[in-house]
Amino acid sequence: MRKPVNVRSFLNRKTALIVGAGAAIVALSGTAAFAYWTTTGSGTGSATTATSNGTIVLHASFADGLTPGASTPVSFTADNAGSSSLFVGTIHLASVTADAGHASCNVADYTMADVTSNTTAAAGATGATLNGTGTLTFADTAVDQDSCKGATITLHLSSN
Repeated sequence: MRKPVNVRSFLNRKTALIVGAGAAIVALSGTAAFAYWTTTGSGTGSATTATSNGTIVLHASFADGLTPGASTPVSFTADNAGSSSLFVGTIHLASVTADAGHASCNVADYTMADVTSNTTAAAGATGATLNGTGTLTFADTAVDQDSCKGATITLHLSSN
């Protein structure tokens, strides 16, 4: 025959086990919070930056009708398809070309001094206005310049 279980004694033992286990967990977690070593350290980190952040496309605008001996103002805009801002320091007239129907036009008669712009074109900009205005001059020479009559002149620009 089975011996009757003393419920009160059983519950007291179970309660004591639970309380004891909880106290042990608290004691261990308190100890774990302070169980570490102190030390000193140093280190470095490095990565290579981009070798280029893109290029800018320059545009020039000037009035039609330039004649020998005259000058006209030239304004500038820029397109920056890149993902970072780009700085335009000086705008330089690299070369001048005439349309195919005016191949004999002496494009060396068209000049423009370098233009200081010092403008930042924002990333993704299209048609961003640049500071600085150039002056395109069509020289009046002692040579017949009729071959330039009606020519469409294209300015090829560079910047730094």
